[in-house]
Amino acid sequence: MNAIDLFEKERKATVDGYRNDAEFQSLSYAWRESSMAKRYVYNFDWLGRPIIQYPQDMQAMQEIIWSTKPDLIIETGIAHGGSLILSASMLALLDMCEAIEAGTSINPAESKRKVIGVDIDIRPHNRDAIERHPMASRIQMLQGSSVAKDIVEVVSDAAASYGRVMVCLDSMHTHDHVLAELEAYAPLVTSGCYCVVFDTFVEDLPKDFFKDRPWNPGDSPKSAVADYLSRHPDFQVDKEVEGKLLITVAPDGFLKRA
Repeated sequence: MNAIDLFEKERKATVDGYRNDAEFQSLSYAWRESSMAKRYVYNFDWLGRPIIQYPQDMQAMQEIIWSTKPDLIIETGIAHGGSLILSASMLALLDMCEAIEAGTSINPAESKRKVIGVDIDIRPHNRDAIERHPMASRIQMLQGSSVAKDIVEVVSDAAASYGRVMVCLDSMHTHDHVLAELEAYAPLVTSGCYCVVFDTFVEDLPKDFFKDRPWNPGDSPKSAVADYLSRHPDFQVDKEVEGKLLITVAPDGFLKRA
């Protein structure tokens, strides 16, 4: 066994060990709950734009995008735009790495890859900042409900032009809304790619943890995921992702299409 294979074997054994480490898991979940109450997740930027994600989940997205190499990433929920910029910058890195490997030159302002972001309310100052960002040429923003028929049609028509499609759902976190998003957008995900459903951890929090939000245990992204998966066996939860993160807002939310 070579050194690389040995390292991978050792790392897998470490991650597998977490499954039987109840104390480590409990500490991780308790820290997540406490940090969420203290708005820790609001502290970070990606290339200058606020991104409301844990660093662990940003790392997971990087690994998933690198391993699956999507041409199109569809995101619901824009907020300040940090997640759009993260996805666009990863697509730019894919373009650059492919050009290096092929020995070709590229115009960095142009790409065959794209990120489509949907939000019911794109604040003017956020839209302006995103449109002025160096990654803007890879981003298309649509304003409207992510489950509105006209929005879904626009996104679906666009997705037909791409070979590898990934989806990230991070807008309204109620069961009905997330389930409607899954029904609309999960079918666009191509084989071997992911539909990532954020904030499934709502299901694991105390009732009314988010006092100013309509979602709760039993009415959450995770309950919607369970409902959807019961009728769509072509998607499976990738437990390996959350198994090594431990601290993530998306337990049971990394869905890989067979």
